[in-house]
Amino acid sequence: MSSFGVKMPSITTAIPGPASVAAMDVISETECPAITARRARRAATMGVASDDPIVWDQALGANVTDVDGNRFVDLTSGFGVALVGHSHPRVVAAVQKQSARLLHASGDAWPDITRATLLKKLLNITPAGLDLAILGLSGSDAVEGAVKSACLATGRTKVLAFDGAYHGLQLGALPLQGYKPAFREPFEGLLRQGLVTHLPFGSDPQLIEETVRRESIGLVIVEPVLGRGGMVPAPQGWLAGLKAAAHSAGALVGFDEIQTGMGRTGDWFACTADGVTPDLLMVGKALGGGLPISATIGTKAVMEAWGASKGEALHTQTFLGHPLGSAAAIAVLDLIKEENLLARVQTLSTILTNALVEAGFTVWGRGLMLGVGLNAASPPLAVSRELLQLGYLTLPAGKGLGLTPPAVLSEEQVAGFVRALRIATDRCA
Repeated sequence: MSSFGVKMPSITTAIPGPASVAAMDVISETECPAITARRARRAATMGVASDDPIVWDQALGANVTDVDGNRFVDLTSGFGVALVGHSHPRVVAAVQKQSARLLHASGDAWPDITRATLLKKLLNITPAGLDLAILGLSGSDAVEGAVKSACLATGRTKVLAFDGAYHGLQLGALPLQGYKPAFREPFEGLLRQGLVTHLPFGSDPQLIEETVRRESIGLVIVEPVLGRGGMVPAPQGWLAGLKAAAHSAGALVGFDEIQTGMGRTGDWFACTADGVTPDLLMVGKALGGGLPISATIGTKAVMEAWGASKGEALHTQTFLGHPLGSAAAIAVLDLIKEENLLARVQTLSTILTNALVEAGFTVWGRGLMLGVGLNAASPPLAVSRELLQLGYLTLPAGKGLGLTPPAVLSEEQVAGFVRALRIATDRCA
């Protein structure tokens, strides 16, 4: 992988360049204005200079090229998706081969062979006892599958979630997120009031048990590492205490590993390192290597609460177990094993963390899911914008920058990023 997408930035136009601005003109005329932030909105609501985002054209490994030909180093992996690198040749080959055979099957009616292969491979790497799965297309799909499963298994309809958590924005998952109330508030009339209780992340297990018992909670859902909420790992031993508390009060435990799973933290799943197996495990993002696919994985006892299909599935969708997504996921699972990417994640995490600390930055997180502290004079969004000008893609997370780079990031790219970060913070001070 030494030559796979490891080029340094090359900026040849203003950022954004004219082609990106022209593309954004089209998007602004054709897309709902709530989706992609344009110049005026970015200036008014984000406190940064009035510019457009860049528009991507190509990506390979840790590199992204925009429509103006500028090349960037990506430390976001496209929201954590490209852990194995953008357009990994093995993923691309798998998708090309599958597309020539079968583009689409028929969900729950007539599955295809890639679904069977994927389910077997996926369940071979999950913690012991997690034996059955439901495939979906997005993280929200996986979360909603977990909520439904817990409801059927416990007979309870309420959920306990935690502040700072991001579990997706589809209507069924929306009440769970504790990252930003503004995401929920416009839709409060559509949400069942009292369905979800929130507690601070890391709350005392005794408080969790009392809350579960008092509110008759059926599912306690948690991110082992808060992602969008700041790359904050669960306190040592907390997940085990949370599980014991939930079970004592009659609730199931679901780990949202949509971002932490599939090797992002240096283990197949973050819960593996903590030695805690949930009743329900949600995965997505990196699973498809760039294609949309996700899964809700549960114990046999939980999943059998659904009962057997009677001809019309109680939970399905047209693209369930989609052949292309399944083929990509099979390739991802194989290459993580065969290319020893879990060890690579751990090594690169150490290299990146040490370089940032030596440059004077505070770093937290696990594996390639890191937060970087900035001083008060350097707001994360402003620093991220300056880094973009220098050819590095980053995103704010909580009170700092969030880094979720591909595992193929090179040491030269790491060094270049750290130098650029110092320049960016100086410019914002």
